[in-house]
Amino acid sequence: MEWLPPNWCPRVVVIDIDGTITDGNKHISTDAVNAIRKLEDAGIPVVLATGNVRPITYGLWRFLGLSAPMCCENGGVLWHPSWKAPLLRGSADVAKEAAVWLASQVEGVDPKGIATNQWRESEWCLFPNDPLDEISDAIAGSKWSHLSVVRTGFAIHLMEPHLSKGEGLRVLFDSMGWSVDEALCVGDAPNDLPMFELLHWAVAVGGAFDVVSQAANVVSPHPHGATFPPLVDAILARVAEDKR
Repeated sequence: MEWLPPNWCPRVVVIDIDGTITDGNKHISTDAVNAIRKLEDAGIPVVLATGNVRPITYGLWRFLGLSAPMCCENGGVLWHPSWKAPLLRGSADVAKEAAVWLASQVEGVDPKGIATNQWRESEWCLFPNDPLDEISDAIAGSKWSHLSVVRTGFAIHLMEPHLSKGEGLRVLFDSMGWSVDEALCVGDAPNDLPMFELLHWAVAVGGAFDVVSQAANVVSPHPHGATFPPLVDAILARVAEDKR
């Protein structure tokens, strides 16, 4: 299969974490880890763009040996360890207030949400199996109607409407002097759609949400992290061609 468009090679690769380099049990793919390291070794920076929180993202960033800034909490938190402080593009307080209110309106909603909420800085996450339609309807009719309600495979995110991976990456790319026309991204869930729209080339892993596969330029025949070895091989082959 053709992983890349003709006569084009990414200079930056942006990847989601949960569901993209992990499986449904949140087990990380060692094949993906080895492939991602090859990209960095070749001088292609890899950006982690995730709905996950900064401490967890940083742990993975460090052990993968990455160099680029991180885009955490769906673009709500941008950070590199060399920076004096993270760039916070939203506040978790408003979304947390909405979650507390939801618990009084929708049966079964736990306002504490998922475990990583204890570190969240820009949004709030409920459990993925909470009743999405009821939550969306309740939020739409409340004083928090401006909040976005986005479901991924691992959480239901309550966040301010200007927050998305696309807008976060736009800020990050501007700060780094990178062009979105030179970037490839890989994802699996609806919160990846804004980065698919922003960046030049989008790859959906096998097992992605249908709406994500439909929006991608390429759909991998391989599940989750197994996408990365052949994808990275194709990128590095194109790099070698460009050097000839």
